[in-house]
Parts: sequence; structure tokens; C-alpha cells
Amino acid sequence: MRKALIVGIDHYDRLQPLRGAVQDANSVAGALARHADGSVNFATPNVMTASGVHDAVTRSDLRQAIQALFKDDPEIALLYFAGHGYVDETGGFVCASDAMDGFDGIPLSEVMTFARSSRAANKIIILDSCHSGAAGDRAGSGGIAEIGPGMTLLTASTADQYAYEGANGAPGVFTNLLVDALNGAAANLVGDITPGSAYAHIDQSLGPWGQRPVFKTNVKNFVSLRRAAPPISLDDLRRLAELFPQPGHNFQLDPAYEPERPAQPVNAAEIPAPDPAKTAVFRILQNYVKVNLVRPVDADHMWHAAMSSKSCHLTALGEHYRNLVARRLI
Repeated sequence: MRKALIVGIDHYDRLQPLRGAVQDANSVAGALARHADGSVNFATPNVMTASGVHDAVTRSDLRQAIQALFKDDPEIALLYFAGHGYVDETGGFVCASDAMDGFDGIPLSEVMTFARSSRAANKIIILDSCHSGAAGDRAGSGGIAEIGPGMTLLTASTADQYAYEGANGAPGVFTNLLVDALNGAAANLVGDITPGSAYAHIDQSLGPWGQRPVFKTNVKNFVSLRRAAPPISLDDLRRLAELFPQPGHNFQLDPAYEPERPAQPVNAAEIPAPDPAKTAVFRILQNYVKVNLVRPVDADHMWHAAMSSKSCHLTALGEHYRNLVARRLI
């Protein structure tokens, strides 16, 4: 079982209203609900949004929902919050619609306590709010993190930074990249998207300036947040150890692997005809090239390598996946 509480608050009674938090929450809920193949991922996420006074999210309602999320023992309990955040000497806060001052929000220390006491195997907290990087830090202790076992925290900004909304109500900068990651930009070659790969995608996309995402974790293994369509078929991927039986192996090519021929070859009589069995293997090798598992040796392209009877070998990434296949981990 996978549980998710997705919160987006645009409406505030006293604080400055926001324009993109509700849209951000709905986008995250949509991305998490199902895997790319249509199978259920987070079944019926609990989505709480506040776009006006008619659907305001109160502090009491939000706190109860967070507490309920971390009860029981699901495989994953995931909290996503988009809205106002606040920080002072006592720590950070997330603000519900009825917040009058930032410090009357829900303390991040309480959120972390609910998560630490949860029996969920994986507790994941994603915060798209200003100063959200304060989450997990012990107040007054110089940024010492208190992340319990099985916990992962991903925030839009550091404790002293603002999290930027998109222009004119467009998706927020952080959440836009998060949804991009969940939709496949952060997937590995078997299609899994982990909190770590999502963070890496966001971190690299934001660059060295402006808001900086924060990632804190205490896990033995990353869990997959969602499965995207893999960029290469698993059947092809699992042939790596067959086609490259040893580390550092060079796969010898010849013109019979290449199905295409030059329009007017000078030495046409010397070029062997395509071999269907070899061209089928060559198709797989070309798929490997597309995902940076294989590169030709002493040739610019695989076509030239085949027509010149050269070889191809695994990249560093290819060797990694060959090892996984050989150990039957894929």
C-alpha cells in the first residue's frame, strides 16, 4: 500500500495569496496516481487544495491529515505541500489558510515527529514552500539534521531562501521540475524514478544560482516513486551480459551487421550481404548506443564501425548495467 497526502494552498485569510500552489498540487497528484503503463501507483491520493474561502484548509484539518498519513504501516507515506512557509529562531512552519502570522503554522518539527514515529517503510516529505530547507534541522543547533530511519526530505529551497512561483500562476519552479522528473526525466533504464534521481534532476536543472533544493535522507535503499516507460526494452537490456560476456569485451562487427548500403559502393562485390541474424543483433546494439550503454571503437558512428569491420564496447554506464544483468539484479 502506498499513501500520499498532496496539499496545495493558494487562499490565505491574512497572508498574501498564492496563485500556483493548487495547480502544483494537482499536477503532482496526477503524476503520482498511476505508473506510465496505467497501473495504480498511489491509489486515490488525499488531495487538499484551497483556492478560495469556500475550500480553505484550516490548521486543524491539515494537522489531522498529516497525522493520519503517517499512521499504519504502508510501503510509502508521502507528503507533498505547496504553500506559504515561515522560519524563525524556533524552526520552520508550513502555513494553512487560517494562518495569521507565519509562526502560527504547523511546526516542521511536528511534521518530522509524525514521520519519525510512523511504521511506514518509507517516509517521504516534499515541501515547495519558502524556507522549507529548515525541515529536519534541530532548532538552535546549527543545522544538525534529525532524519530518522526510512525518511527522505526534499525541499524547494534552503532555510533562508524563498521558493519561486511561476509567472502569472504558472507552475512553481521546483514543482515544475519535480513533475518533469516524475514523468520520466529522472528515470533510470528500467524506468524507476527514485527520490534521489528526482533531486538530481531538479538540482542540475536549477543550476548554481537562485533557489537551491535541499535533499536529506536516511535510507538503506531508495524506493521507486513511480515507474516511467523505460527508454530501452527490458528484453534488450537483459542481453547485455550475453553480448558482452566479460568486462571490457569488444564486440566485433562486420558489414553483414549493417542492413543499409551506400548508393554506389566502390567495392560492392567485396561487401557481404546483410545477415538477418546479425542485423537483429545490430538493432539492439544501436539501441544501446541511444542510451549511452555502447559506443563504437575508432569510428564516429555504428554504421562506419560495421562497414569498416571495427568493434564496439560498453561505456562506464554500460558496464554498470552489464554487471547488474550478470548478477540477475535486472
